[in-house]
Amino acid sequence: MLQFDASPAAILARLIRCPSVTPAEGGALQELEIMLESLGFAVERPVFREDGTPDVENLLASAGDKGPHLAFAGHTDVVPPGPDSDWRHPPFSAAVDGSEMFGRGTVDMKGGIACFLAAVARVLAKGPPPGRISFLITGDEEGPAINGTVKLLRFAAEKGERFDACLVGEPTNPNAIGDMIKIGRRGSLSGTLTVEGRQGHVAYPHLAENPVRGLVTLLDALHAEPLDRGNERFQATNLEATVLDSGGVASFNVIPARASASFNVRFNDEWTPDTLKAEILRRLDEAASIQRLRADRNDPIRYRVEWKEPPSDAFLTRDEKLVGILAGAVEAVTGRTPELSTSGGTSDARFVKDYCPVAEFGLVGRTMHMANERVALSDLDTLTEIYELFITRWFAAFA
Repeated sequence: MLQFDASPAAILARLIRCPSVTPAEGGALQELEIMLESLGFAVERPVFREDGTPDVENLLASAGDKGPHLAFAGHTDVVPPGPDSDWRHPPFSAAVDGSEMFGRGTVDMKGGIACFLAAVARVLAKGPPPGRISFLITGDEEGPAINGTVKLLRFAAEKGERFDACLVGEPTNPNAIGDMIKIGRRGSLSGTLTVEGRQGHVAYPHLAENPVRGLVTLLDALHAEPLDRGNERFQATNLEATVLDSGGVASFNVIPARASASFNVRFNDEWTPDTLKAEILRRLDEAASIQRLRADRNDPIRYRVEWKEPPSDAFLTRDEKLVGILAGAVEAVTGRTPELSTSGGTSDARFVKDYCPVAEFGLVGRTMHMANERVALSDLDTLTEIYELFITRWFAAFA
């Protein structure tokens, strides 16, 4: 007999009331541990560390002794809610207003966790686990993503866990439950481009070298031609400059010594991080060799590129059993044929794909990271029904 209210709304309320702003655990993993153990799951909560990053607590829970192994991955950490005054209801109150629940993390992504847990409870109420089921839950998805899923997967592998498929419960639907399943993601590559000049007075430019000119020239070279046109699997690669900096010289009449631009590239499967880096450097070398900081100077533009956090590879899931059964469950419950998409940003699926086939499906994400983040109670019920049918059909496919 269940020892807790296993409706998705009740589970979600318990999680929302935990202020787990990344990287704080905030009580959310503790609540999950209590509920999962009451369902017969063995729960571990490893803490991972790395110099220069906050310690992060994670959760690995498993039930079932043998058979095919299905994992569910997600995160209980949330982004800061901002001022309470921006919210209709306090962000960690899980207030129900009409047909919606308000709270930070309702859709991104405590709601997905609550629905999968509710679905698993329904499956287990009918009998023993049909195979092996695991939860991989991190507190580091909204943070640096260094001490979370990537290390939790390694931790599980070192314990001998092998997964046949994984579902990530991120909010994938643009407008309504059933719109979209993510079957892959573009990669991400970040860097900082710095141009070296010579500081001086703007009234005496012949004595200085303005690096801003060179920076604009090099950025133009990166944007001049599309990196690709996209393909039937992915949208086109795009490079965007995100931060410009000239060293903080607080004066209109000072030419800075250097100027830099941070940039990010979201790339498709026509590139690897290495080939993309090579193309970026080729464009920069070409532009730097033929342009000058001043027309009367012979020296090429002097620049350097510092590549930032480890890049994420583009990937595409081709496992028909996982994708086909998930799409069939979505259509059976909602009547919609979900789009199989690779759009959007990165997620922890980029780590899971190195261990097993992975797909993403969750709630409607229109209010994620916003003030008054909220979820329709009916969507929680619908997603739970989809997850329950998916779990049942996925295990049955191995019979």
